[in-house]
Formats: sequence, structure tokens, C-alpha cells
Amino acid sequence: MAGHSKWANIKHRKGRQDAKRGKLFAKLTKSIESAARTGGSDVDSNATLATAIQKAKDNSVPKDNIERAVARGAGDVDGVDYIEAFYEGYAPGGVALYVQILTDNRNRAASDVRSTFSKNGGNLGEPGSVGYLFEQKGYILATGDEDTVMIAALEGGAEDITGESTMWEITCAPSDLQVVRAELESAGIQIESGDITYLPSTSIALDGSSAPKVLRLVDALEDLDDVQAVFGNFDIPDEILASLE
Repeated sequence: MAGHSKWANIKHRKGRQDAKRGKLFAKLTKSIESAARTGGSDVDSNATLATAIQKAKDNSVPKDNIERAVARGAGDVDGVDYIEAFYEGYAPGGVALYVQILTDNRNRAASDVRSTFSKNGGNLGEPGSVGYLFEQKGYILATGDEDTVMIAALEGGAEDITGESTMWEITCAPSDLQVVRAELESAGIQIESGDITYLPSTSIALDGSSAPKVLRLVDALEDLDDVQAVFGNFDIPDEILASLE
């Protein structure tokens, strides 16, 4: 176990997402529909769908919305074929951004992402320019007693546990996410969030000048309908983050 908790950064990010809850619901149900269309509607045999549904539940998406998204993906009702893609670029200060897209119109998505980078002081890069800095991982944020969390997480197959006090960040192989989560829940651990994410191999600590610029670009990208998530290799020190609240 090493490193320090990024809970303050995560809480700040969650606050921004909560402010866009209607758009967040739409993106989560799109992810469910795409997963069901690609891998089938059985959550026991489709780990991607199981993760997408659990993420929607974690964010309080209504059950009916989830069920309709699964039905559309399964072809029970009319739906849309979505394409997943990644765009790579740089934010101010040399921060690398890896942008996950789920769209029914790749040309529109590419144009919107390119324009958003340009308008907010960033630059869209070539394929492969920053993707190598990120690795796909299962990620869980949990609250609980250190010994209980560590034992349950390791029994579930977790690769790393970092944190402090009662807040813990747990990483694992993407395929092990649901197993690790189940072990934690069976031990009575509260799960704050769980998702398949892309973690950077190194991070840049932002100062008071660059942090607002980077967050402005990330916010603008996340506000695009076709953007599912934005991953960056930056960290904001708690004292600077507090000044941005």
C-alpha cells in the first residue's frame, strides 16, 4: 500500500458530475445500451454490461431507465448502434488527456472534440500520442476499517490499495472488478463508486495557475454528448483544490 488518497479530487469531480445529472443519466444509459448490444443482455456473461448497470445504480439512475437501455441494446426495442473511440490530446501545462467517446456519428464527435480542445487552450494529438501513458484498470472507492478493507479486497483479487483514515482506493484487473466489489460488500464495506477506468502511469501536480485551465477544458469535454469520460495524468493539491470550491 503506497501513496496518498485522492479523495478530495474525486469529491470535487463528483460535485461537477452531480451538477450535470441529467446529462450524466443519458451517458450512463447509452453505455448500458452499447454494452448490451455488443455482449448480450445477460449480466452474468457480460461483465461490461454488469459494470455499466452498477455504475448507473451508483449514480441513482432509475430502474426503468436501466431496463429500457438494456432492452434497446438487446434489440427488443429500437435502439442505436454506437461506436467507441478514444481521442488523445494535451491540456494547458502539458497535461495528457485521454477522451473516451461513445457515438453514433464519429465525424461529429471528432469535430466537437477538436473544437473543444482548441477553444480551451489545448491541442488534439495524433493516435498513440498519450494513450501509452494510461492503463485500463478496475477502480473502487470504498469507506471502511483498514484491516477489513484490505483483507476483503485482497481476497477478491485486488492489485493495490491506497488511502488513509477510512477512505480507500482499490485497483484491480478490469475483469476482477465485480468480484472485488462483491467481496467488499459481503464484508460490510461501503462502496462509494466502482468503474472500469484508465489510470495514468505518472501524474503532474497542478499549481494555482494551471488547475483552473485544465479543469475548464475537462469540463467542456465532459459536457459534450458523445464524451463518456475524460482521463488525465494530473493531480490537484488539496490546498489548491479548496481555493477552487
